[in-house]
Amino acid sequence: MSRTNFDTLLEAGCHFGHLKRKWNPAMAPYIFMEKNGIHILDLHKTVVKIDEAAEALKNIAKSGRKILFVATKKQAKQVVAEKAASVNMPYVIERWPGGMLTNFPTIRKAVKKMAQIDKLTADGTYANLSKREILQITRQRAKLEKNLGSIADLTRLPSALFVIDVLKEQIAVREANRLGIPVFAIVDTNSDPDNVDFVIPANDDATKSIEVILDACCAAIAEGLEERKAERVDAETAVKDGAQGAQSARVEDEEEESETEEAPAEE
Repeated sequence: MSRTNFDTLLEAGCHFGHLKRKWNPAMAPYIFMEKNGIHILDLHKTVVKIDEAAEALKNIAKSGRKILFVATKKQAKQVVAEKAASVNMPYVIERWPGGMLTNFPTIRKAVKKMAQIDKLTADGTYANLSKREILQITRQRAKLEKNLGSIADLTRLPSALFVIDVLKEQIAVREANRLGIPVFAIVDTNSDPDNVDFVIPANDDATKSIEVILDACCAAIAEGLEERKAERVDAETAVKDGAQGAQSARVEDEEEESETEEAPAEE
């Protein structure tokens, strides 16, 4: 069963593309028609592509790997932050830090700097500094939090990128391509789908359109996380049962040995 449907996508305005003169010819397979100079996307294909992407995202989450969501455009920021946080995935909604993927160790140092400031503040190290120095440190901490706070738990490179608007986030897409990191993206009629591994043809400008697609994808991620959790519980239970079984067998063996030792010798 599909994770979404034609009517839901239609109501959210997912079918609206850009003006014909702004189109990218590579998006032709996903365009249904032109109306009043605007390209209309084929939502039947969008439904299929959402299902394909959702299944792949579910498997990534189930394996315990991270998916980095990227959306720096105004109408996508809030919804992406909420949806990504709901499934405990990292996200970037401010300016994309150049080299975030290709120079990941440097980004990690900046994140560690944020943690170091917190530690030194908590233990009173900064207590004897002047007000001006404390203000500078506070501002530095706030800037780091704004740009990197949402990826503080990303200790290694993500296993996938989920992008809203590949045209705006082309630097992020380029870095992911360079490192062989799979790219999932909502791709509008003015964008190039060739650098995207999982294309979701849809309106990437309307908040409602973005939200509907993220709902389906994040629901799949949540399922993957739940299945991973269930498998871990089952594995722990099996280990525990095996240990208890071994213990019981050991006790039985000891009892048998004890009975043998206590039995009187035959004359």
